[in-house]
Amino acid sequence: MSAGRAASAPYSPDNLLDRVTSHQTLETNYEHMMRREQALLTTRLRFQGGDILSVGAGWHPGRHLFPAPAFRLTAVDADPAKVAGLRQTGVADEARVGHAGRLELPDGTFDVVLYRLVLHHIAFQGPIAPCFEEAARLLKPGGALVAIEPGLWHPIGVTLALANRLGVAPAVHGTPDDVPLSPRRLLAESRAAGLEPELYAVTYTWRRLPRPVQRALQPLDVVGTRPRAARLGHTLMLIARRAGRR
Repeated sequence: MSAGRAASAPYSPDNLLDRVTSHQTLETNYEHMMRREQALLTTRLRFQGGDILSVGAGWHPGRHLFPAPAFRLTAVDADPAKVAGLRQTGVADEARVGHAGRLELPDGTFDVVLYRLVLHHIAFQGPIAPCFEEAARLLKPGGALVAIEPGLWHPIGVTLALANRLGVAPAVHGTPDDVPLSPRRLLAESRAAGLEPELYAVTYTWRRLPRPVQRALQPLDVVGTRPRAARLGHTLMLIARRAGRR
């Protein structure tokens, strides 16, 4: 994605966790995640409409978070095939090829710059500061960078970081570039770019847990709006605002 490279490393489908995790188990987590993301943005961002830029959009640019017609969504991805797919399906209002940190878009164009499960792949390649600086440039006054990423301070994040360091990540979960991000780093990068950050936990559950365990733990996610508790989330939501009024 940055520096002209693809955002993600090759994925090995023959990994341990995929062999022992059912599709239904993953779907239970995904559906809960989507509900939590929507709830947090509804109560914390409170935008009724606007222009959205989804960076590293892939096949799912975040339309569930910013529905049409109130929101106009521009999707950017480094993979031309994914951009072509987005154009064909019409899930985005506009789709273009581009690389995070080097987007040729006018300053102050968007109400939201969205990185949904993308920054942790970019972190595998190098610094993520250019993504924050670019978001600050592209945002309108009062706009916000929204990033949804795996957290380092959750037990699964710690385990994932250890697997990456030991070089066993592809065999365990399929790819070496899932780099969980420190809450402190997300907040610091936001402030360095001149943005005002807020951090929330989307969920404390893990998509590989048995479905009954996931459902039993899901009610705990309500504490994810508390600043100290948010930092321990499995999946984090950063809302980093540009000063000014929309």
